[in-house]
Amino acid sequence: MQCNMLEAKNQLSKLVHAALAGEDVVIANKGIPVVRLVRIATRVSMRKPGAWAALPKAKTDWDAAETNAAIAEALAGGKRF
Repeated sequence: MQCNMLEAKNQLSKLVHAALAGEDVVIANKGIPVVRLVRIATRVSMRKPGAWAALPKAKTDWDAAETNAAIAEALAGGKRF
């Protein structure tokens, strides 16, 4: 199916449904095809809740002043840990 810009503007919903149904939808400007409306592929796998549950737990002192100082020193080019 091919239609001009003005027609596409007025019937966008119809054109989207046609593209979703697998029809080739082309939008033209003054009779010259310029754009093709295509369906985007659906996501193959969905995220699953709890996917990060097996990651190691943070230490209880993860935000301690000593830990922050060691990180700041390492980032500043001091000793490495």
